[in-house]
Amino acid sequence: MDSFAYSRPDRTEDAVALGTAPGSRYVAGGTDLLNLMKDGVQRHDRLVDINSLPLTDVRVSDTLVRLGSLSRMSDVAAHGEVVRRLPALAQALLASASPQVRNMASLGGNLLQRTRCWYFRDPAMPCNKRDPGSGCAALDGVNRWHAVLGGSDHCIAVHPSDLAVALTALEATVRVVGADGPREIPVAEFYPPPGDTPHVESTLRPGELITGVDVPVTELARSSRYLKVRDRATFEFAVVSVAAAVLLSGDVVREARLVFGGVAPRPWRSREAERELVGRRLDDPAISAAVTALVRDAVPREHNAFKVPLLQRATTDVLRRFRRTR
Repeated sequence: MDSFAYSRPDRTEDAVALGTAPGSRYVAGGTDLLNLMKDGVQRHDRLVDINSLPLTDVRVSDTLVRLGSLSRMSDVAAHGEVVRRLPALAQALLASASPQVRNMASLGGNLLQRTRCWYFRDPAMPCNKRDPGSGCAALDGVNRWHAVLGGSDHCIAVHPSDLAVALTALEATVRVVGADGPREIPVAEFYPPPGDTPHVESTLRPGELITGVDVPVTELARSSRYLKVRDRATFEFAVVSVAAAVLLSGDVVREARLVFGGVAPRPWRSREAERELVGRRLDDPAISAAVTALVRDAVPREHNAFKVPLLQRATTDVLRRFRRTR
């Protein structure tokens, strides 16, 4: 058993001061971190419990939904204004984990949860994400759950967060604070591609703390959906997921955002697929062109080639539903 120190500050500046020390780690709900520590995947000298910080608020205006990073997933998913103004966000949260986990897990922690790749979570196996330079066992191993888009020769683990996929489609911004003060990071820039440094999983600087998420309230955001395809109905991660925001003028697509989960090392936005829709009628030929463009650069592996047609079918289903509900 590894020993570690434990602190529970009640001011954000004190938390940041503790969190910037080498070997420190923030903990909120602990639904992922504690399991990683028990399994020997992560070791820390100090846990900084941030649950006493005033970061649980949900504020709604005509143009913005501002979410505190310690807001619990279940609370945000059930918030009436979130359901009405940002349906894809509420649907993604409800599709996440189990009710028990959603009651504990924080928004900030969900954005930083680590991949469920079994090679990453087994300290006996080589994994560039856990141990840079050791190799990627998934490339030639059991890779059913792994990426078909956006991977590299160093890592094909998929990003686990449903929330991050929906927030990317809604063009949200993450608010953080660190030793150099506060800053804002668009969710689309929060997760770097794996390249040859898959152990770098976010653009957070050392010791920075997520304080909240800002989601613009727009006509496009109100017209959004989230679909998650998984092996069982609850407490399961996405095999494929689709966050779509589509704004129609009559039957012609004015705007479109298409972002996908379960298929890439970070939330995967396909601008190529979006371009096939914008300015066209949302009919089957346009949808077919979009889903063809979506997988044009896919690199399926031995056990996950099924994800390519599954992703296309899921996207087709989501897009057709916008037609039905006009």
